Amino acid sequence: MTIRKPEVIRVSIGSAIVLGLVKGLLKAPPTTVYLLTYTKGKCTANCGFCAQARSSKAREDLLSRVSWPPFPLSEVKRKIASAYSEGKIQRVCIQTLNYEGVLEDVAHILAELKSISDIPVSLSSQPLPKEYMKRLLQAGLERIEVSLDAATEELFDKVKGSGVNGPYRWGSQIKALLEAVEVFGRGKVTTHLIAGLGEKERDMVKTIQWCVDRGILPALFAFTPIPGTRLENLTPPMIESYRRIQVARYLIVKRIIRYEDLMFNEAGEIECFPLPRERLHKILESGEPFITSGCPGCNRPFYNERVSGPVYNVPNKDFWKEIKRVEVERLTRVIRSCSI
Repeated sequence: MTIRKPEVIRVSIGSAIVLGLVKGLLKAPPTTVYLLTYTKGKCTANCGFCAQARSSKAREDLLSRVSWPPFPLSEVKRKIASAYSEGKIQRVCIQTLNYEGVLEDVAHILAELKSISDIPVSLSSQPLPKEYMKRLLQAGLERIEVSLDAATEELFDKVKGSGVNGPYRWGSQIKALLEAVEVFGRGKVTTHLIAGLGEKERDMVKTIQWCVDRGILPALFAFTPIPGTRLENLTPPMIESYRRIQVARYLIVKRIIRYEDLMFNEAGEIECFPLPRERLHKILESGEPFITSGCPGCNRPFYNERVSGPVYNVPNKDFWKEIKRVEVERLTRVIRSCSI
């Protein structure tokens, strides 16, 4: 049997600039190097929001708003080892398309990276067999991510499952996440959630709590309409709603509150947070709930937004300082304490 050994890998354009593969200026450099498995053509899955979906007419080099040019894997791994030793980056994230042979590709890419550096490596992938996850853990993979994306089973089916003739099913994603926790341990498994697919704030917060209770880290992103995708005409979430969900996520992940403590109005929006005004205001001013969530070292600068804004996920504390005054004014209008 021929063993696949991919020689080419895609690199997000921001990561490519940090690694010195291309020249360019960055408002906020990524602190994780984002890689994407390479195959001719697009993904065999058909997620409605994804430029790489089987039926998408979007550019083949896009994932979200970001371009991913291909480079020789041998060159990329050397650049990663050098950048990590110099303290420029903190982590590598291998992201996968769905295609025949992808499991062999991931195993090879991981082996190549670990052969030259001890940089922590995460994998963002479709559901994987439990035994294969064990193999990756033994090979040095530190963390794994399996995306739910949608906050409810109904929405999941509509944007990722049978509603778009896709291969994914809610139950299979849940099973993969729970098995991943068994393999990698609590706190070492992540799932991505996309706000703005049609869910209510209550739905999203409930799913966030479900994840935290099971040792799964929920990473929050805002829906981005990409021309050529099925959902190209869907609008991004209102920034005020996204900020409320970010605060709820932060407080739940930090185990300050639970979903059951929150109050929602008839529209499913968060009415207020069960914290004293002073404590809540201090948390908002810190900016911590609005910093990009995900694996340690993941900041994904402007992955879902333009530099001109609105900035849904803030890439670092320095950028928060730039927008703090405007954002805190906005926050005081849409986020309030339940304290009388």
